[in-house]
Amino acid sequence: MKLLPRLIPAMALAGALLAGHAYASVTIGGTRVIYPMAEREVTVKVENDSRAPSLVQVWVDDGKTDADPGESKVPFVVTPPIFRMEPQKSQTLRVMFTGDAALPKDRESVFWLNVLDIPPKSAKAANANTLQFAFRTRIKIFVRPAKLDGKPEDAPAQLSWQLVPAADGKGQALRVTNPTPYHVSFSEFGVDDGSRSFKNDLGGMVAPEGTTVLNVPHMAGAHAGAKVHFTAISDYAAALPGEAALTGR
Repeated sequence: MKLLPRLIPAMALAGALLAGHAYASVTIGGTRVIYPMAEREVTVKVENDSRAPSLVQVWVDDGKTDADPGESKVPFVVTPPIFRMEPQKSQTLRVMFTGDAALPKDRESVFWLNVLDIPPKSAKAANANTLQFAFRTRIKIFVRPAKLDGKPEDAPAQLSWQLVPAADGKGQALRVTNPTPYHVSFSEFGVDDGSRSFKNDLGGMVAPEGTTVLNVPHMAGAHAGAKVHFTAISDYAAALPGEAALTGR
């Protein structure tokens, strides 16, 4: 069974954009995958919660959301790559590191696991002008070398936050610097300067030993010394609330 590599992601995108009231029936058992670099493979469980079967396609990408499954050049293989899931059943995916890429040994690397859920065409849809949707879910794969310094749950407290102009020249943004070897993901973050609060609840991520700029909608007039409040996400999807002082440029 072979799927059209260019058609399927387009279907997933259409489903995400047009079907805000609908939900994927195939779900992943977790919000992230931690892959110890020394392991030959890790397993991920997916479940079909609906009353109908689904066709599922699985692949790994390096962050390019529009990359075709067959064109993603990543050092991972997922089996089975395409399968049928019966209703109310589960399937275990095997994610295997091939070793074809020289990944850093002193910090984490990140990739993305894609699960595309293609529901069957109903009898009603076969006789009417209806739109069928496919749903793509992406979660991060953190490849973790052995013997990294510190602990991943301690990384959020070591971040430094700086106030910078927004990229569009309107308002302000936050530059966050991560001195640790671990990725830090946020579910939300914001600034409280004592009289006003600004918040971004769309989340973000900063790479290990890296810096990124995070936008905070409508933030202007914030000053050094204000408090940054954030919620980081642990390996087990637990909330890790934190607070830090905001510095100027």
